[in-house]
Amino acid sequence: MEKKEIVSKATVSRLPAYLRYLKGEAGKGVNFVSSAAIAADMGYSSVGVRKDLALVSSYPGKPRMGFEVKLLIADIERFLGYHGKTAAVVVGAGGLGRAILSYEGFENYGLEVIAAFDASPSKIGAWGGKPVYPMDRLPELVRRNGVRAGILTVPKESAQAACDEMVSAGISAVLNFAPVYLTVPEGVKVAYEDLAASLAALCGGAT
Repeated sequence: MEKKEIVSKATVSRLPAYLRYLKGEAGKGVNFVSSAAIAADMGYSSVGVRKDLALVSSYPGKPRMGFEVKLLIADIERFLGYHGKTAAVVVGAGGLGRAILSYEGFENYGLEVIAAFDASPSKIGAWGGKPVYPMDRLPELVRRNGVRAGILTVPKESAQAACDEMVSAGISAVLNFAPVYLTVPEGVKVAYEDLAASLAALCGGAT
C-alpha cells in the first residue's frame, strides 16, 4: 500500500490504539465517530487524530458524522497487515510467559501465539490450552509453522543464550522482556519491554 511510505513511525505506533478504541465503539453499536470524539476519549489532539486517520483511511470522514467505524477498522487492519495471522512463540514459561501464552488479545492484531518453550522439565506440558515444549523442540516447531516472531521472558542471565537459540531456529523478530540488551545478527529485530521502567516513568509523570 503506497500510503505506508509517507506515514511516520509516530503515526504507525498510534494505529493499534486507534484500532482498539474503534473496535470498542463498534462493540457498543457505534456506526460513525468523529476525530474530535476519538481525541477527547483517548487524550490526543483532534488535529493529530484527523491527520493520522486521513493517512490510512480509504474514505474521508462525513461532515458532522465523522468516520464510518467499520470501514476505518478495515482500513487500519489492512494498513497494519492484520488480515493474515503471524505465528509467534514464547521462550520462557515462567509467570510472565504463561500470562502471555494465555492472553487472547494478540489475535486482534493478526498475531497467534502458538506455543511456549522452556529449559525446565517441570514447566513442560500445557498452559492456557497451549503446549509448552522443551527448548530442543524449538527449531522443529519454528520451521514447521513458519514462525518468525518470538517473545523472550527468561531471567536476564539466560536471555542471551535463549535469544541465540531463537535466532538459530529461524526467528527474526524478538520482543525481549528480560532487563538486558541482546546481541543479534544483522537482519534480526529486537524490541525491548521493561515493565519496571514503564511503571516508573508512568508514576514519575503522575507526580
